[in-house]
Amino acid sequence: MQFTIRGQQIEVTDALKDYVDKKLSRLDKYFDAPPTSEGHVTLSVVRGLHTVEVTIPLTGVVLRAEDRSDDMYASIDAVVDKLERQIRKHKTKLNRKIRQEGGLKTLVADNGAALTGQTAVEQAEYDEDDYEVVRTKRFTMKPMDVEEAILQMNMVGHNFFVFSNIDTQEVNVVYKRDDGKYGLIERD
Repeated sequence: MQFTIRGQQIEVTDALKDYVDKKLSRLDKYFDAPPTSEGHVTLSVVRGLHTVEVTIPLTGVVLRAEDRSDDMYASIDAVVDKLERQIRKHKTKLNRKIRQEGGLKTLVADNGAALTGQTAVEQAEYDEDDYEVVRTKRFTMKPMDVEEAILQMNMVGHNFFVFSNIDTQEVNVVYKRDDGKYGLIERD
């Protein structure tokens, strides 16, 4: 698969390009034929954190992964691992669809290139681990305005806070964005 590699606030050296190409070539084993679409890789450094974003458009699905760390090479490794997990998960869904719909003719996963990889049993075991709820938390929601919710979120040290909006009488979520500002999620 071909990738467009670009840098933001970082010079993309030949060594870095070679490392990205080498690591992303691990994904080729999941495709019977090379996908016809081109993937995009963005390398950046913001406030000392090395960020790698990879987007791979396929027919019916877009694979995207991002990682930040103190080391660019570690971020690249982590992104490739995340993409492999996504591909395996997508493969499991496709295998289920094939079994339910009765054949391979219904499967087209990128202009005719079918994903290959682990067996359906291995995939099913993998998917069960992905969505395990390890903790449930219950709390009473005191009605408050957005500013008070942001203060509460900062006091407890979380990056999001669920609250009952006193103005709309709806459940909302405030969250801290990567740029240091805040976001509000409301029901439509």
